[in-house]
Amino acid sequence: MTADLWSLYALMLRSRLLEEAVARLWHAGHISGEMHLGIGEEGILAGIMAQIRQGDAIALDHRATSALLMRGVDPLALLNEFLGRPDGLCGGQGGHMHLFSQEFLAASSGIVGAAGPAALGFALAAEYLRPGSVAVAFFGEGASNQGMLLEALNLAAVWQLPVLFVCKDNQWAITTPTSVTSRGKLVERARGFGIHAEEVDGLNVEAVWNVAYEALARARGGDGPTFIHATCSHLEGHFLGDKLIKTARQPVREMLSIAGPIIKSIFRVKGAPFGERFKSLIMTLNLIRRTRKGLAASQENDPIERVRLKLQNDLPRLQALEEAIHQEIHHLVAATGLVA
Repeated sequence: MTADLWSLYALMLRSRLLEEAVARLWHAGHISGEMHLGIGEEGILAGIMAQIRQGDAIALDHRATSALLMRGVDPLALLNEFLGRPDGLCGGQGGHMHLFSQEFLAASSGIVGAAGPAALGFALAAEYLRPGSVAVAFFGEGASNQGMLLEALNLAAVWQLPVLFVCKDNQWAITTPTSVTSRGKLVERARGFGIHAEEVDGLNVEAVWNVAYEALARARGGDGPTFIHATCSHLEGHFLGDKLIKTARQPVREMLSIAGPIIKSIFRVKGAPFGERFKSLIMTLNLIRRTRKGLAASQENDPIERVRLKLQNDLPRLQALEEAIHQEIHHLVAATGLVA
């Protein structure tokens, strides 16, 4: 089988437009608390979710919106949940991170690494209740250092469970570069447990689809778990309002608000030695520089733009598809009674 780029693009664009609408509602003050979006992860999610079928289960992290939408969860129920309304997916009590759908065997958690043991439980249940079904765990590379995830990898290998562990690696652990928190290759960690492991460019949805196709076939056939290490970019930072992203985009305006406290902290009488303070300042400036560099390449790092380029040979069909999805999301937001 080969991937259907048109259906994958539709999944990705629908997800992107919904999350952009969520961002507008959040900025307008209609959604309280933090908001973690999966903008930039669509290639990974669509490549896998397009192949999930009835009876399969998904365990998600704090960026659950796109995966749930692709799975078939009512998008209006998602929006109402984020808005804290009683007709939301979880009665307005779960927010955007702690979501559950019994119908689609889907659960998300804001606890880093929790997708691992959750998927393990789903996979164990599948062996007894739904033979031929699989479970998929989605998590970031920061979760790879969590003990519960490592325990889940070990048990999945010991019991040869039908589970896919999908690591979405954007090279950042919140605002800390992963290079200073982790060593070694993540696929080698998984292989150390005896788990089949693959690396893939998460910005290339076709490549993800192909890797997932083989992994799902192995799991359904009783050949045990697979670890998929997929690279990606978070185009909106760790969460909406991310100070690092804001400073990288508008350095002059943002630095005006923080320059005073930074300078004051450097020359304060008490505290760490001056050398340590100066070192921290340089590290902060380097983080801003690195983020600016990443934002400059954002279009190149956008999985949706990559697919769109391949579909432009049939421009009328492409424009019709995009217009239909734009209208769908517009009417969806209008159904909440709000403007985004």
